[in-house]
Amino acid sequence: MRAILVCFLLCTAFVSGEGRAEPSAEVIARGKALTVAGDCASCHTADPAKPFAGGKRIDTPFGGIYSPNLTPDRDTGIGAWSDEEFYRALRYGVARDGSRYYPAFPYPNFSKLIRDDILAIRAYLATLTPVRNTPKPSELRWPLNYRIVMRGWDLLFFKPGILMPDQSKSAAWNRGRYLVEGAGHCGACHTPKNMLGADKRGQPFAGGQVGGMFAPRLDGAERSGLKSWSADDIAEYLQSGRNGRSHAGELMSEVVLNSTSRMSDADVRAIAVYLKDLPAGPPEPAVSPPPPAQMADGEKLYRGACVACHELDGSSAPRIYPPLPGNANLQSADPLSTLRVILDGAQSITTPRAPNTGSMPAYAAKWSDQEIADVTTYIRNSWGNAAPAVTPDQVAKARKAK
Repeated sequence: MRAILVCFLLCTAFVSGEGRAEPSAEVIARGKALTVAGDCASCHTADPAKPFAGGKRIDTPFGGIYSPNLTPDRDTGIGAWSDEEFYRALRYGVARDGSRYYPAFPYPNFSKLIRDDILAIRAYLATLTPVRNTPKPSELRWPLNYRIVMRGWDLLFFKPGILMPDQSKSAAWNRGRYLVEGAGHCGACHTPKNMLGADKRGQPFAGGQVGGMFAPRLDGAERSGLKSWSADDIAEYLQSGRNGRSHAGELMSEVVLNSTSRMSDADVRAIAVYLKDLPAGPPEPAVSPPPPAQMADGEKLYRGACVACHELDGSSAPRIYPPLPGNANLQSADPLSTLRVILDGAQSITTPRAPNTGSMPAYAAKWSDQEIADVTTYIRNSWGNAAPAVTPDQVAKARKAK
């Protein structure tokens, strides 16, 4: 009888989770590394004093979503979740109550993580300080405010499953692919979306609009992609937020600060190896020479306001002010990010690898839509650059979008 009672107590403890072995320090460290690679803190932190407590508004073309609480609070966070419930959320995009998540939570990418890594992430999150916080409900337009709709979305656009290693590639390439397409979910911003918010097929990493800016191409496109970048260039950019070719913009700066600058050198190098190997995707648009009058007007504005930092030849001061010749972001088919910098100004982030600062003033109040269109067209088509001319209407639209 006593043996039966002991067996019953042990089984009860196992079912409730009390008898489960505590995760090792190695597992927790791996989970932390993957959480950093996924930049989870950026989306799940509204109040810096309460990291991972959720409540941050994430704007989408369909309305706003508020991120959930990832701390181990048992009532408002994930402290009462089982391993299976956490695994199901990341692998299949299914919430604890059985409802479907919206892809603003990038489960289509997290689905590619192996089970042990998903549970390692959970093990790390369990070490955080519990914070009681109940985020607001989503504010999506009808009919997307009904989560049942996501069953149809998943059927059309979501295919769960892990990535199988490519035996013809190096270990670094496979690790980089796992991070880029899985935990890092780079395509969530850098792949164009269709009208329903799903990745456009056949255009991986070809750039996309996000948060009022344009996330540039990460493929091997000649002008607006990474063809001219070396793996070292990519690694330096991810670790410091800048390199000899470009600086991180507003949205990418957050990724660098909270994620890539805190990743291991080996993981950053693996990402660089993988991205550098991506072939060019959709062809870049053919570019006709801009009207000579617009170029002339743009040059006058550039000479009057920009040469002090960027020089007459656009060479600038690399790693302090980004060079303009050959600048891939500058030559994107969509000029939105360049317009945002000119309209709003910019401030280089500082990281341990790049502690020096650089800034650019805002010109929204100084220049008209036509003037901003002219100077943007000029720098996008000088010093060997080539990109579609910018119109005043595009500038006006960018002003309103902020």
